[in-house]
Amino acid sequence: MRADWSLVLDKVLSHSNEADLTVLFHLLMTEEERSAISGRLKVFQTLLEGELSQRQIAAEYQVSIATITRCSNYLKNMSVEQRDSVRKLILD
Repeated sequence: MRADWSLVLDKVLSHSNEADLTVLFHLLMTEEERSAISGRLKVFQTLLEGELSQRQIAAEYQVSIATITRCSNYLKNMSVEQRDSVRKLILD
């Protein structure tokens, strides 16, 4: 499985322009999968910013409370260092 995921990462990293990446992601993922990933990223960003409640996030971004809870629990189980790394990765 790790080798398979490395292949995906290598393929993504080999393309630096948005048009190529858009084609690649449309090939690899359904519209629902792309929507789920973008929703999850928005949930993580919003949770890290700490300005909205889970209910507000659900209403604002049309994501389920279950998704928000999973993301929140994932962040809560991270060390401070891991959370800081994630914050830099997705908020900067």
